Amino acid sequence: VQLQASGGGLVQPGGFLRLSCAVSGTTLDYYAVGWFRQAPGKEREGVSCISGDDRSTSFADSVKNRFTISRDNAKNTVYLQMNSLNPEDTAVYFCATTSYRVYGRCSRYAGPYPYWGHGTLVTVSS
Repeated sequence: VQLQASGGGLVQPGGFLRLSCAVSGTTLDYYAVGWFRQAPGKEREGVSCISGDDRSTSFADSVKNRFTISRDNAKNTVYLQMNSLNPEDTAVYFCATTSYRVYGRCSRYAGPYPYWGHGTLVTVSS
C-alpha cells in the first residue's frame, strides 16, 4: 500500500489549498483516512479524519470551520480542503489509512493507521 500526498505549496495568509492523498495497492473503500501535520519543532498533530463510510469526520479545534475532508473512491483519493490559511498552518502534511474497514467513526490519533505517505509541505507566509 502506498500513499502519495500532494498539493502543498506557498500560499499567502487567508488563502486556500487542496491537498490530495492518492492511494495505490489497495482500494480505499471503507478504510478510514487521517490527515496529520508536523510543524518545525512541534509534535505531530492529527488534523482531520474521515470514516470508511464517510458518515463521520473529525477536525482539530485549530482547523474547525476552515478545513473540510472528502474522498473520491473512484479515484482512490482523499482530499483536504484548507481555507483561510494562517501562518500557524505551516507544516508538513501527511495522510494515512487504516488496514481495515471502519464504519461510523475515525480517529485523529496515529495508532490506527499503519500506512503513511510522504508528506507535502504547506507554507503560509506573506
